[in-house]
Amino acid sequence: MRNPPDALMLFAAGRGTRMAPLTDTTPKPLIPVGGVTLLDRALALARDGGARRIVVNTHHLGDRIAAHLAGSDVVLSDERDLLLDTGGGLRRALPLLGAGSDGTAVLTLNPDVVWTGPNPVAALRAAWDGARMDALLMLVPVDRAQGRVGGGDVSCAPDGRITRGGPLVYTGAQIVRPGRLAEIAAEVFSLNALWDLLIAEGRAFGVIHPGGWCDVGRPECIALAERMLDG
Repeated sequence: MRNPPDALMLFAAGRGTRMAPLTDTTPKPLIPVGGVTLLDRALALARDGGARRIVVNTHHLGDRIAAHLAGSDVVLSDERDLLLDTGGGLRRALPLLGAGSDGTAVLTLNPDVVWTGPNPVAALRAAWDGARMDALLMLVPVDRAQGRVGGGDVSCAPDGRITRGGPLVYTGAQIVRPGRLAEIAAEVFSLNALWDLLIAEGRAFGVIHPGGWCDVGRPECIALAERMLDG
């Protein structure tokens, strides 16, 4: 029972404080890397990887993102009233994604990273096994995580199950079954809260991206990502 999802949530609502002062006037997803905005790079990965329904959330300078996407088939999830973090943001967007308590899985993607090598969205969909998994995180070893500040996030067992702590970094791309978001009382919360539930039950897995990956979270990371792309 693989049933890979084709609905994708793209997280574009953050304030981009690490990217200041660039984000004082431009939302981080609209910052160009190699002549292409981070948002357009993420959308291309999503579409080329098999996503057919795409939802983008907005908050900081959200009108700029809305104008950029005007006329496209992308659906906006407006968080101008309150920035909900990744968990709260995904929960609000579930009706737009066509997912929820029925067990339907969704893809999520962060736009503030740059990739080389295989399409991570396509790779996640190919590796997804809905019979065993409630989450599948795309990972990269910390020594290949360009622009990363800090250590790893998780370890991955031989069967693919993940546990907290270890040498692997979450890349910002995943498939997750969001039904248990309803159990979390907070309105504003990170997806870490959902992952903790799934890890405890042995239902969270990882797959390692074999190509290049760069966190574009700070101004100096733009040049780092462009060098990686020029490769």
